[in-house]
Amino acid sequence: MEAARVEALQAALEVFWAKGFAGTSTEDLTAAMGIGSASLYACFGSKEELFRETLMLYGTTAGEPPRRALRDHPDTHDAFEAMLRATADMITLPDKPHGCMLVLAAPTGAIENSRVRSLLAGRRRAIFEDIQGRLCQGIADGDFAPPPARVEAIARYYTTVVEGLSVQARDGATRADLEEVIACAMAAWDALTGTNQIT
Repeated sequence: MEAARVEALQAALEVFWAKGFAGTSTEDLTAAMGIGSASLYACFGSKEELFRETLMLYGTTAGEPPRRALRDHPDTHDAFEAMLRATADMITLPDKPHGCMLVLAAPTGAIENSRVRSLLAGRRRAIFEDIQGRLCQGIADGDFAPPPARVEAIARYYTTVVEGLSVQARDGATRADLEEVIACAMAAWDALTGTNQIT
């Protein structure tokens, strides 16, 4: 992808990230991207198509460190703790909008935004599936052995923590505040996973 297009997408990404899909106007986008509205539509097709492209860029930039932490740590407990810390790092960067775009850019209300709502919901489901998959890998690796019926509930719990961190960051919680939340979430690990029952 050419550098100018990536630069324009990054500018659009930060507007959508800060204002959400519904709150972002064409004028907001063209001002941030430094192009006219005719060029925007010629290059990207529509506001929705531009939003889809910015989501892909978000996934390979701000969205990648938490996924990498979850994927790359061999111990499941450490992987989850690293994922939460990477999330907190990315959603409190001083030069970026606070919070997670996938959580906070979801439009509400207007029926014409239903495709965007579905798109964001699908991306959030993918996070849940990654978390659930990592739990299943941990069980296969012998890291812990919770009752199988609890795996989905544990995955939903940690997905909720990830999403809650984002809302807290957008509402002004600091990185230090979020670290306290992470400590609480990881304090629940043994009870949730049955780790303390392994001898």
